Amino acid sequence: MSELTRNEVERIAKLAHLDLTENEKELFVRQLANILNYFEELQQLDTSGVLATAHVHNDFGTEREDKSGISLPITDALANAPDPDPEAGLFKVPRVI
Repeated sequence: MSELTRNEVERIAKLAHLDLTENEKELFVRQLANILNYFEELQQLDTSGVLATAHVHNDFGTEREDKSGISLPITDALANAPDPDPEAGLFKVPRVI
């Protein structure tokens, strides 16, 4: 059973740049300890006979065959792009930083 201390919660909050009230710290000590305990329970399960999950839906198989096909022509792909360069097959986007 995992025991989480108030100091550990304060350290996590500091790393996440969170300012927690005293009540929130006490709440998170309990909640995070419960989460860690649940993960410890999950670690005890025998999953040796369980196949790895490739997708959350059963409709999709774990393996799929890649197929090449006809691509969209570059001129069509760049038709609505801002500042396109069709010869290079690229377009510029605004800087995000």
